[in-house]
Amino acid sequence: MFQNRKLELLTAASIIGFVLLFLVVSAQPGHEFSGSDDVGSQMVAQLTGHPVNSFKPLIPQYVPPSAEIEATLFALQAAIGGIVVGWFFGYYGGMRRQKI
Repeated sequence: MFQNRKLELLTAASIIGFVLLFLVVSAQPGHEFSGSDDVGSQMVAQLTGHPVNSFKPLIPQYVPPSAEIEATLFALQAAIGGIVVGWFFGYYGGMRRQKI
Protein backbone atom coordinates (compact mmCIF):
# COMPACT_ATOMS: atom_id res chain seq x y z
CA MET A 1 0.00 0.00 0.00
CA PHE A 2 2.75 2.46 0.92
CA GLN A 3 4.67 1.74 -2.29
CA ASN A 4 1.84 3.15 -4.41
CA ARG A 5 1.40 6.34 -2.41
CA LYS A 6 4.97 7.53 -1.79
CA LEU A 7 4.48 11.01 -3.26
CA GLU A 8 1.21 11.62 -1.43
CA LEU A 9 2.67 10.52 1.91
CA LEU A 10 5.82 12.59 1.38
CA THR A 11 3.74 15.66 0.49
CA ALA A 12 1.46 15.23 3.50
CA ALA A 13 4.44 14.73 5.83
CA SER A 14 6.14 17.84 4.42
CA ILE A 15 3.04 19.99 4.90
CA ILE A 16 2.48 18.73 8.45
CA GLY A 17 6.16 19.29 9.29
CA PHE A 18 6.08 22.82 7.91
CA VAL A 19 2.94 23.69 9.87
CA LEU A 20 4.37 22.26 13.10
CA LEU A 21 7.65 24.13 12.59
CA PHE A 22 5.76 27.35 11.93
CA LEU A 23 3.66 26.91 15.08
CA VAL A 24 6.72 26.20 17.24
CA VAL A 25 8.72 29.15 15.91
CA SER A 26 5.84 31.63 16.00
CA ALA A 27 4.89 30.65 19.56
CA GLN A 28 8.20 31.90 20.95
CA PRO A 29 7.94 35.17 22.88
CA GLY A 30 9.07 38.31 21.10
CA HIS A 31 8.93 36.71 17.68
CA GLU A 32 8.32 39.13 14.82
CA PHE A 33 7.67 38.34 11.20
CA SER A 34 10.21 40.43 9.35
CA GLY A 35 11.41 39.59 5.90
CA SER A 36 14.93 39.24 4.62
CA ASP A 37 14.63 42.67 3.00
CA ASP A 38 14.42 44.30 6.43
CA VAL A 39 17.40 42.38 7.77
CA GLY A 40 19.47 43.04 4.64
CA SER A 41 18.65 46.74 4.61
CA GLN A 42 19.61 47.08 8.26
CA MET A 43 22.92 45.29 7.65
CA VAL A 44 23.76 47.49 4.64
CA ALA A 45 22.86 50.59 6.65
CA GLN A 46 25.14 49.43 9.45
CA LEU A 47 28.03 48.73 7.08
CA THR A 48 27.72 51.94 5.04
CA GLY A 49 26.68 54.30 7.81
CA HIS A 50 23.70 55.61 5.79
CA PRO A 51 20.15 55.50 7.21
CA VAL A 52 17.79 52.86 5.83
CA ASN A 53 15.36 55.52 4.54
CA SER A 54 18.02 56.93 2.19
CA PHE A 55 18.16 53.75 0.07
CA LYS A 56 16.47 53.83 -3.33
CA PRO A 57 15.44 50.54 -4.98
CA LEU A 58 17.01 49.63 -8.32
CA ILE A 59 13.65 48.40 -9.62
CA PRO A 60 10.62 50.34 -8.37
CA GLN A 61 7.95 48.23 -6.71
CA TYR A 62 4.44 48.22 -8.15
CA VAL A 63 1.94 49.64 -5.67
CA PRO A 64 -1.69 48.93 -6.58
CA PRO A 65 -3.91 52.02 -6.63
CA SER A 66 -6.49 50.50 -4.27
CA ALA A 67 -7.00 47.68 -1.80
CA GLU A 68 -9.52 46.03 -4.13
CA ILE A 69 -6.96 45.71 -6.91
CA GLU A 70 -4.40 44.39 -4.45
CA ALA A 71 -6.87 41.75 -3.23
CA THR A 72 -7.73 40.84 -6.84
CA LEU A 73 -4.06 40.38 -7.72
CA PHE A 74 -3.56 38.22 -4.63
CA ALA A 75 -6.60 36.08 -5.53
CA LEU A 76 -5.32 35.74 -9.09
CA GLN A 77 -1.93 34.62 -7.81
CA ALA A 78 -3.58 32.06 -5.50
CA ALA A 79 -5.78 30.78 -8.34
CA ILE A 80 -2.81 30.32 -10.67
CA GLY A 81 -0.93 28.46 -7.93
CA GLY A 82 -3.96 26.24 -7.29
CA ILE A 83 -4.25 25.46 -10.99
CA VAL A 84 -0.58 24.50 -11.21
CA VAL A 85 -0.75 22.26 -8.13
CA GLY A 86 -4.04 20.71 -9.29
CA TRP A 87 -2.63 20.06 -12.75
CA PHE A 88 0.43 18.36 -11.27
CA PHE A 89 -1.57 16.06 -9.03
CA GLY A 90 -4.09 15.35 -11.79
CA TYR A 91 -1.35 14.52 -14.26
CA TYR A 92 0.43 12.34 -11.71
CA GLY A 93 -2.81 10.51 -10.85
CA GLY A 94 -3.62 10.00 -14.52
CA MET A 95 -0.19 8.59 -15.24
CA ARG A 96 -0.51 6.21 -12.29
CA ARG A 97 -3.90 5.00 -13.53
CA GLN A 98 -2.52 4.35 -17.00
CA LYS A 99 0.16 2.06 -15.58
CA ILE A 100 -2.43 -0.13 -13.81
